[in-house]
Amino acid sequence: MAENSHIASQGIVATKRGGVAPDWVLVPLFSILLLICAWRKWLPIDLTEAWGFATGAICVWLVTKESLWNWPIGLANNIFFAILFWEARLYADFGLQWVYFGFGIWGWWTWMFGGRDRSHLKVSRASRVEWLVIAIFIGLGTWGLREVLLQVNGSAPFWDALTTVVCLAAQYLLCRKKIENWWLWITADVIYVPLYASKNLPLTSALYAGFIVLCILGILRWKKELRA
Repeated sequence: MAENSHIASQGIVATKRGGVAPDWVLVPLFSILLLICAWRKWLPIDLTEAWGFATGAICVWLVTKESLWNWPIGLANNIFFAILFWEARLYADFGLQWVYFGFGIWGWWTWMFGGRDRSHLKVSRASRVEWLVIAIFIGLGTWGLREVLLQVNGSAPFWDALTTVVCLAAQYLLCRKKIENWWLWITADVIYVPLYASKNLPLTSALYAGFIVLCILGILRWKKELRA
């Protein structure tokens, strides 16, 4: 907890010097307003999708800040999106949420105790061996999962398979706090935006467009941590 307290204290000092950081206000405030609009039927948005949007945005925002709170909020996000993707017949994405759930528990523990002498894990870079394994995994995994999705009549077998496998690789790197995880998330998000829009999930599509911005922010923040 000491490392996160130090990061938080740096953020407080920066806020006092330069005013309130925009993302500290905008991300939670927008998420809350969206939930209220969905609950009150002020917007034609499904409440489950709104919860997925809110928890997803806050989770990724917290990851950019290396906050441990991203993990419990991420677990809730997995449940909301599992329901949403089942209804949209995106079965690979549905199954992916439960894999994420397991990764979330492991990642939570790893960030807390995965460093030297069971200390907090620090940001690092992926090795060449890890990249080689990931490349093989993405190629073979996409091919195999596409065949499965064709059998169960998935609505977008290739793109669903590709994004699922890329996200699994990204989640592994995130759990190990490797800075390259952000590049894989961006790759998946660029595909997800038009995919979800075509499945009549406009809010989820917008969420993943926002994720791209947060991923870029995450790269910049984690690079500072890596240099430090």
